Amino acid sequence: MGMKIRRREEQPQEMQIAPMADIGFLLLCFFIVSAKPPRHEADISMTLPGSVSDEVSVDLPEEVRISIRPDGAVEVNEAILGQPGDQGLLALRDLLRRFREAADNNRTQSLVTLDAANQSTHQRIVDVLNICAQAGIKGVTLNSDEEEEDS
Repeated sequence: MGMKIRRREEQPQEMQIAPMADIGFLLLCFFIVSAKPPRHEADISMTLPGSVSDEVSVDLPEEVRISIRPDGAVEVNEAILGQPGDQGLLALRDLLRRFREAADNNRTQSLVTLDAANQSTHQRIVDVLNICAQAGIKGVTLNSDEEEEDS
């Protein structure tokens, strides 16, 4: 005697969407009501420092001109600050860092013009550009010998 199991026909389950939409709207209304409006900048109290008049004006050069000689020596204002094999260029970095700090104090932009001889290597130019980046100088202009000959 075998037992027969009869399966009932399953009816598809339906999900009611309307109550879920009602709950979504209720949550939306709750978050809108409970949210705090942002404070405007005018509401924040702040005190600004007073202006100080400078009695002595400091004349700074507007830019520093760095020359790279054909042998790789680095020259600033006719003073050699880097020997051909020196990749660190510590004296140049210190000079450029002081120049940037002085320009920042006077609220001016620190500009550097790099004059590279045609025979100088690309690596030497990259060394000087790296030193400018380490000193925090962003305004660097490259100048070639051809432009000087034309003018």
